[in-house]
Amino acid sequence: MNQIFKVTPKHDLSWYIKWAATVVLLTGMTLTSLEVAPFNLFFHLAGVSGWLVVGMLWHDRALITINSVGVFIFLTGIGKYYIM
Repeated sequence: MNQIFKVTPKHDLSWYIKWAATVVLLTGMTLTSLEVAPFNLFFHLAGVSGWLVVGMLWHDRALITINSVGVFIFLTGIGKYYIM
């Protein structure tokens, strides 16, 4: 029988990183809604960095692309916060 859905690895290194990064990103979103700067940027940076690692472990170009751009955006935001 052909498998319709791709099953992601379970309980390997990428599984732990993706769930930790997801929790960290949700925390960053919460901090953003509460207007807690710059801590929200650091949480977002850590979360997208975690997902970038997962993308590299999975060889998933879409995850690598979006999260590489995210890392750049959040580093720029952090830099702007401390320079201005």
